[in-house]
Amino acid sequence: MGEVINGAEKKYFIKWFLEKYELQNREAEWLLQYLASNDHILERVHFIDNFKNLPKTILMSTKCVQMTPFKFYKNRRVTSDVEKAFLDIHNNPHEDIYIGLFFKDRSVSPEYAAVLETNPQEDSKDADALVSLQAEMILDLAVKNYRLSKIYQEIDHALDAGDRQRFQELTSKLKELIELG
Repeated sequence: MGEVINGAEKKYFIKWFLEKYELQNREAEWLLQYLASNDHILERVHFIDNFKNLPKTILMSTKCVQMTPFKFYKNRRVTSDVEKAFLDIHNNPHEDIYIGLFFKDRSVSPEYAAVLETNPQEDSKDADALVSLQAEMILDLAVKNYRLSKIYQEIDHALDAGDRQRFQELTSKLKELIELG
């Protein structure tokens, strides 16, 4: 997952899938065949497991699982009508299509794993979390450097004033700050 899956790999997978499994909705099978026959649209097809927050999603199930036969989601609208999904795909060939397939043994299918991609919305959330974490680490380092600088200044003042007790207090504080990492 994570790498770009080319159209030939997707076409091979769809052919394999349709030979091995029978969809609950026969029109959904026809839709998959249409996708496999159109290279331009096939490049926009993404097989996913996590389909939250995606603009255009199709869910299909085989007869060997107890799931809804077919659902088409677009911009928070939902339909079970395969023809509406087909018309939308046909009329908007430039839009990405995210497909979730439900079939027996999908979690251990190497064929499915070969075409499975990650949800781009998840990726951006992960990237946002990573950037946030990096910013927090940089901020923590800046605060630590500021505190070290202040302690060094105070140590210099204690030395200049000949204040041995203050010097010892500050060096202990400095040691603790350095040990905290």
